[in-house]
Amino acid sequence: MKSILMHIGRVFLAVYFLLPGIGKFTSWDMHITLMETHNMIMVPFLLAIAGIAQVGGSILLLLNKQVVVCALGFAAMTILINLNLHDFWNVYEGVDVKHETQNFFKNLGIFAGLLLLAAVNMEEPEKK
Repeated sequence: MKSILMHIGRVFLAVYFLLPGIGKFTSWDMHITLMETHNMIMVPFLLAIAGIAQVGGSILLLLNKQVVVCALGFAAMTILINLNLHDFWNVYEGVDVKHETQNFFKNLGIFAGLLLLAAVNMEEPEKK
């Protein structure tokens, strides 16, 4: 049962990053505008890196490869995104504070799940 639950959790976390990773390229201008609204720098470069990392890391998670590296990388990305794009404590024109607060705390749950995924896979290196 533990193995089934781990596989389901890993697959859903992979999909959680895969779809937005693809979306970064299919909705490029929207993401650029969002990042610029939050006063980020090097926006096109960072958006491309995020999209490539999300798509590539998701594929690796789906294949059950480099799980610890991907989970920790996504955990770091999630915190960086939280601090830069879901910064509900700042006010930006056209940004819904309640929605950003919800996203911030939802992402903390995703962050926790990624840490657990990494930790469990560190315990069982023979399976990787």
